[in-house]
Amino acid sequence: MELGLQAGGVMVRPWTAAVLRGWIARVLLVVGTCGPWMAATIAPTVLAPAAAVAQADDAAADDAAADEASEEDGTSYLAFLAQALGIKYIIVFLLLSFGLVALLVMCFLQFRKTVLLPPDLSQQFEQHLENKEYQQAFELAKGSDSYLGRVLAAGMGKLQSGYAAAVEAMQGAQGEEAMKLEHKISYVSLVGALAPMFGLLGTVDGMVAAFMKIAGSDTAPKPSELAVGISQALVTTLIGLWLAIPAIAAYALLKNWLQKFNMDVEDESGRLMSRFQNMGKK
Repeated sequence: MELGLQAGGVMVRPWTAAVLRGWIARVLLVVGTCGPWMAATIAPTVLAPAAAVAQADDAAADDAAADEASEEDGTSYLAFLAQALGIKYIIVFLLLSFGLVALLVMCFLQFRKTVLLPPDLSQQFEQHLENKEYQQAFELAKGSDSYLGRVLAAGMGKLQSGYAAAVEAMQGAQGEEAMKLEHKISYVSLVGALAPMFGLLGTVDGMVAAFMKIAGSDTAPKPSELAVGISQALVTTLIGLWLAIPAIAAYALLKNWLQKFNMDVEDESGRLMSRFQNMGKK
């Protein structure tokens, strides 16, 4: 079949079905040839911004989750310790902590040379002896609440029985005062011994709780269920060691100081009373 067009009296070349099919085939050939190249060139340009936006959103969500997790980890450590200890071990360790602090403050305030061996007492006592004011020297030593004052008062009280009796009395007073001071610092050692024992008790208690959880479950328990008992076992030991280490170190330091003060008191009292060494009974 032939198609013809007439425009202004001029006959246009007729189109046949074969020619039309040829043009359609050429168009399809061009589209088929350029289509993959256009898809490869244009598609990334169109889709890349959307993919980049989606990837950025995912990265931001991951960063927010990581920040939230880090904040939770940073603020929940003390809460984790408190939860792992439990109320009974919190009370026990708080009492031990407060007791240790109170004992250390008391001991460090008392274990000083100005308290145990006041320099003014030695000077005034020696001055009274130089002036032969023995009664005033005895009253000065007796009125002093220091380690050296009690030792000197005991020696002056027995001086009428002779110098040997005075020395014996001073040694007895020194031993009594040293025992009192040793008794005070022994409580620091007691805290250092009790703290790890309570930590060990918490360890056994936590492990028993973990094994009871295993024994009471027909299937394998979740790690989170076992973590309660295990965390209690570890945290109680940790807190116990935190208390025991400074307590033992402080006790050793205080004991060394006490031995030094004992020697200083013995030397100072012997020096002050040595002037009566050759005197007889009065």
